[in-house]
Amino acid sequence: MPSETIKLTARFKLKNPPEGLDDLFSTYREIVNYLITYAFENNVTSFYRLKKETYKTLRREYSKLPSHYLYTACQMATSIYKSYRKRKKKGKAKGKPVFKRSVIMLDDHLFKLDLEKGIIKLSTPKGRIQLEFYPAKYHERFKDWKVGQAWLIKTPKGVFINVVFSKEVEVGEPKAFVGVDLNENNVTLSLPNGEFVQIITHEREVRTAYFLKRRRIQRKIRVGRKRKELLEKYGGRERNRLNDLYHKLANKIVELAEKYGGIALEDLTEIRSSIRYSAEMNGRLHRWSFRKLQSIIEYKAKLKGVRVIFVNPAYTSSLCPVCGGKLSPNGHRVLKCSNCGFEADRDVVGSWNIRLKALKMWGVSVPPESHPMKTGGWKPTRYEINTLHTING
Repeated sequence: MPSETIKLTARFKLKNPPEGLDDLFSTYREIVNYLITYAFENNVTSFYRLKKETYKTLRREYSKLPSHYLYTACQMATSIYKSYRKRKKKGKAKGKPVFKRSVIMLDDHLFKLDLEKGIIKLSTPKGRIQLEFYPAKYHERFKDWKVGQAWLIKTPKGVFINVVFSKEVEVGEPKAFVGVDLNENNVTLSLPNGEFVQIITHEREVRTAYFLKRRRIQRKIRVGRKRKELLEKYGGRERNRLNDLYHKLANKIVELAEKYGGIALEDLTEIRSSIRYSAEMNGRLHRWSFRKLQSIIEYKAKLKGVRVIFVNPAYTSSLCPVCGGKLSPNGHRVLKCSNCGFEADRDVVGSWNIRLKALKMWGVSVPPESHPMKTGGWKPTRYEINTLHTING
């Protein structure tokens, strides 16, 4: 059975971080900014070239600093400079890039994590120091996972280490695929047995409510610490609420797809560059974090041995899934095929076409039972994500 790698990041909050870490953050920021300046002035986008041309100079100047800090600083500087170049080409960046954050990238030579003892050993210019962290219940799931890179982060709320864990999991050959059509306010699933399920998420209402709340704060409080604190407060609440929503939604999707062994999603990586609607609609769609939801679905599916594939989203909501003819609007969110008379909700059409594209990609013949020839305003079974009870059949 083929295997795939899952990567997840866990956060560890440090107990009573030593004062010496402030100097380490300052030194690392200084090194990264030196490397960014060098990359900017010499147009260096290669990590290996940047390391080769700057390592000896930095090694002499920071002789007591473990050498792997210089390696990770080169990686960060290269990444920042590449991002700056992309933004500059789009006219979104001016001047020279500067690294201001209190963040240190760590590789596996710079720290050792012991989940059972609740400690992290960190290499510093003064030798290895032992740091304790506050244990969290979800940390336990990573006991048999491989530890990768990490980031040491200083925030007003404390010092954290974000650690990337990886695990090899066995993913079976799918019997069939469940097509998943993601939208702002709902997710529609096309099941291989001919059924369709629509899960109402209310994500658009949640995002809009918090967006308007932040706008009111920005109008009432122009500058100052209170404004920043309130914006961070409501931004955090929004993230927590949506994270909870995404995990519940992903669990339900994987539960429905587990017996079939496959999930098909749209490849939406270029959707932001193609959005050309009104200012309000553009802003709303740019706030929609569809890729985060897809990544949660993907890793939860792999943990259950369910394969996930991504299909081209072109024409999934404009072609008839029965005969391939052109669909035209026939009322609010309803599409009708003038060729064969098929009529259904546009989300049903989208999820159905996604599933059919996945079958073609995988080289699987489409069985007759996957073509439910229903016409005349066909509707899916609908669920609320918060309670997952049927509200309309």
